[in-house]
Amino acid sequence: MAQDLRLTTRMGLHLTQQQLRFVELLEMNAPELDDAVERELEDNPALEVSDPEEESERKEAERQPLYPRGGTERGEREVREFAPPDNSESLYDYLRTQLSQRTLSAEVEALGQYIIGNLDSNGYLNRPLESLVDDLMYSRGVDVPLALAEEAFEEVRSLDPAGVGALNLRDCLLLQLRRLPASSERDDAILILEEQFEAFSMRHSHKIVSALHLTRQRIDAANNLILTLNPKPGAAFGGAVETAAGIIVPDYIVSREDNELFITLNNRIPELSVGQSFAEAMRGMEARRGRPKRGTEFIRDRYKSAVDFINLIRQRQQTMRDIMTAIVSHQREYFETGDVYTMKPMMLKDIERLTGYDKSVISRATNNKYAAMPWGDVVPMRSFFSDTVTSPATGGDEDEGGDILTNRQIEAALRELVDGEDKKHPLSDEKLRRELELRGYDVSRRTVAKYRDRAGILVARLRREL
Repeated sequence: MAQDLRLTTRMGLHLTQQQLRFVELLEMNAPELDDAVERELEDNPALEVSDPEEESERKEAERQPLYPRGGTERGEREVREFAPPDNSESLYDYLRTQLSQRTLSAEVEALGQYIIGNLDSNGYLNRPLESLVDDLMYSRGVDVPLALAEEAFEEVRSLDPAGVGALNLRDCLLLQLRRLPASSERDDAILILEEQFEAFSMRHSHKIVSALHLTRQRIDAANNLILTLNPKPGAAFGGAVETAAGIIVPDYIVSREDNELFITLNNRIPELSVGQSFAEAMRGMEARRGRPKRGTEFIRDRYKSAVDFINLIRQRQQTMRDIMTAIVSHQREYFETGDVYTMKPMMLKDIERLTGYDKSVISRATNNKYAAMPWGDVVPMRSFFSDTVTSPATGGDEDEGGDILTNRQIEAALRELVDGEDKKHPLSDEKLRRELELRGYDVSRRTVAKYRDRAGILVARLRREL
């Protein structure tokens, strides 16, 4: 075996600790950033909040008008705060309160509370009961008999609102029907869901009539009863802070006053500064310029950390503001009118060209973030970015004057067609394609299906009304 020494050159890109921290701050949404600032204030004694009057002046200076129209002066205006999140009782609190008021053994109540915590925001249990029992064994070392877990599960399924604890949609509807007073319509509805659920979901009434040997009138009455049930019994509750999605808090507020557009970053970040005692101590140490005394490392470290954090927060806020300003500039007509048909095609490279920021920075500044619009809607930032579709008005050639459309415009056109269709004979994807073609949209049937799914529109057979 021989050994040799070789010298090679390798190029690489490594992010500094500061860059990594900036990326982390940029990816945070408004509530996460508020929490991060609060944690930093608690952990770093060198960081403190500036004078409240200076902070008020800073916020007013940050809220400058964008793209004024007309010659009127802005004058004094109050900064409109976005409505606070819903703090009403959550589904989980409501269910736990009910369960605690029942006369149950300690084991059954504890299991019931654990099962409630595993329900989704709609009130469904999306995991097998056996998996929950296994989790208790592996994570907490608690051996729970399956029979005891089933008893607790049935207690949860008997709570209000009717339908919570369901395993699927069919189970949810049956739970609600069995709570209703006995009647022929209720019994027929239960029979349909138990034996002909697939035919019901496909809106095939003739198959139900043939299979169950019931009259069309009885089938229609039962179907109408089923349609009055709530497929998402837990969705009506507010304050569901334990859900996976959580409460949506906008990161930006775009307002329109006197024909002027304003952008405000929606967070509670105060004006930060370095504490006076730490600043004076650092000035003293720099003036001496001698060998650092023992114990000064803590002061230097905390001081540098506070200065770096302040700079990163300012850089993050300025980056967010620049990117949102560019988006509003590109989509100005949409922000002024709210008409989705005025939206222009926009991609990350368009904002990159306007701001000079890299596409990765723009992506992080818009991903999982929301904006409150002047007309009251809260929309995801990603909705401002869209694909392009060229109309066939001039053979699909943009240079020859073809109309450039966005997928949002096609989705809006699809909604109009679906809203105006005959619900007893809904339009198929092919018929929707033909109708769009008549409106000047040159799209394929597959594209129609993609945009229909994206807009949350069901297929024709599921839109059919009985």
